[in-house]
Amino acid sequence: MTTGQPAFPAIQVIPVEGLPEVRVGDDLAGLIAEAADLVDGDVVVVTQKVVSKAEDRLVDIDPEVGHKPLVERESVRILRRRGDLIISETEHGFVCANAGIDLSNVEAGRAALLPVDSDRSARRIRDALRHRLGLDVAVIVSDTFGRPWRRGVTDVAIGCAGLRPIVDLRGTNDALGRELQVTEVAIVDEIAAAAELVMGKAAAVPVALVRGVDPSWFGDGNVVADVVRSPAEDLFR
Repeated sequence: MTTGQPAFPAIQVIPVEGLPEVRVGDDLAGLIAEAADLVDGDVVVVTQKVVSKAEDRLVDIDPEVGHKPLVERESVRILRRRGDLIISETEHGFVCANAGIDLSNVEAGRAALLPVDSDRSARRIRDALRHRLGLDVAVIVSDTFGRPWRRGVTDVAIGCAGLRPIVDLRGTNDALGRELQVTEVAIVDEIAAAAELVMGKAAAVPVALVRGVDPSWFGDGNVVADVVRSPAEDLFR
């Protein structure tokens, strides 16, 4: 039975394997360029952990008091506390567990903080890859977030460069011809979640390529300004 042509070509999600352990001060873009078989139009998804390591966002944790004082320092607002879990808002505007501070895959007694400006981090990697390889790629910095009212975690974008974070479908028609009134698609989050499927949480694959995305999605924008909902638009703040 003929089903017709798909709306978009198939998208590939490719793990970038063979990257060395990233350390403070490493040229992350250079490591990616050497390990990845990049082509024009790829979206390079890089986990927050290796970006934070390269940018020296690692700090010591006082074993006497644990990570709570650090979470409070990295938060602009505490929303909820339950046991060791704190839900807070970071300076970026992210609402997440423990201000995004990560204790996994770092040395014992240390913690990885979020990048100071993860959109800028993505731009630096993209610019360096373009300079080194002469390719036009987009870059997403991803991190693992929980979701309100749903169990489990998924990866989302906390920074991007070279990609329109939101695809606005308002004013277009659905498959039955009805005009869409409110539909805006967070493309950067969908791509980040897809990339996590080949990176995993313990597989030591901190970078993935997403190939075959719609070229119209490429453009200017950043996560903090375009994806994070302002307090004025937020029904829960």
